[in-house]
Amino acid sequence: MEQSSYLTVVKSNKVVEASYMLTLAEQRVLLACIAQIDSKAVLTENYRFEVTASGVADLVGLDNLSNAYRDLKKAAEKLYERSVVIDDPDLENPQITQRKTRWISAIDYVPGEGKLVLSFSLGIIPYLSQLSREFTKYKLKHVARFESVYSIRLYELLVQWNSAGEREIEVEWLKRQFQVDEKYDRVVDLKKRVIDPAVEEINQHSNIWVKYGQRKSGRTITHFQFQFGLKDKPQSLEKKHLSEEEINRQARPGETRATVIARLTGTSLSEIAKPGETFDQALQRKNSLAEAKKKLR
Repeated sequence: MEQSSYLTVVKSNKVVEASYMLTLAEQRVLLACIAQIDSKAVLTENYRFEVTASGVADLVGLDNLSNAYRDLKKAAEKLYERSVVIDDPDLENPQITQRKTRWISAIDYVPGEGKLVLSFSLGIIPYLSQLSREFTKYKLKHVARFESVYSIRLYELLVQWNSAGEREIEVEWLKRQFQVDEKYDRVVDLKKRVIDPAVEEINQHSNIWVKYGQRKSGRTITHFQFQFGLKDKPQSLEKKHLSEEEINRQARPGETRATVIARLTGTSLSEIAKPGETFDQALQRKNSLAEAKKKLR
C-alpha cells in the first residue's frame, strides 16, 4: 500500500481514551492501517491490511530504508500480543465497565518484500468502523513525524476536543491510560519525560499549537490544563463573527465577554482581557501596547 492510501485516521472516542501501550513502530503500523478504513462502512475480521516499509518510510520521512525494514520487523514481533483496555465499552450494556481486547487477530511478515499483512480483531473492529457519533478524526500526516508515542496519544486527546480549544486532564487518569502509572511517581518526571516532549513535537510537527498549565489541590498537582488551536486559524475576530446568542451560550461562570470571544476565536486576548472589558476595548488596548513596544525599539 502506497503513502497515498494513508489519509485519515478515525477512531471511536472510546479508543482515544483507552488504556494501552505501543511502541512507536507499532503505533505507526496501526495508524497506517486505520487510515485505510472507511469508518462508515462495514469491516470484517477477514479484511487484510498491508503496510510496507517503503510506505512508512515515505510517510514519516525516513531517509534510511533499512531502518524502516527494521522497525516493521520489530512491530511484527510484538504487535499480536498487544492489547487495549476500553472503559464503559457498550453504551447499551452499562453493566460492562471494562473490556480488554487484542488490536489484531492475525499478522504476517513478508521479509523479502518488507511488508506486513494483518487483520484487526473482532473486539476492536466496532471502534474503527461503522462510526456515526463520538469519534475523533484527523489527518495521518499531522502525526507522521512524531518520534514519541506520547505525542500521538496527547494529540488525539486534544483534537478530540478540538471545538473547545481547552481540555483539563487528571494526572492520575492520564498516567493510567498511557500505562506509565508505575513508571513516573513524581509529576516533575512525568512532565519531563512525557508531557514536555509531546507538547514540543505537537507544536513543531502537527497542525495545532498547544500550551499547558497545571492545577493543584494543596501542594499536589492533580490536573494538566491544556490550551490548543489550529495553527492556521484566523486570529482576528474580524474574520469570524459571533452572535450575542452564541457568546452568551458559550460563556463560562465568571468569564468576561472579551474572554469568551477570545477563547472561541482562538485569539490570545483571553490572557490580557480585564474584568468588565469589551472585546473591542481589549483588542484596542492590545494593539496600543504593540504600537508602544515598536516605538521603544
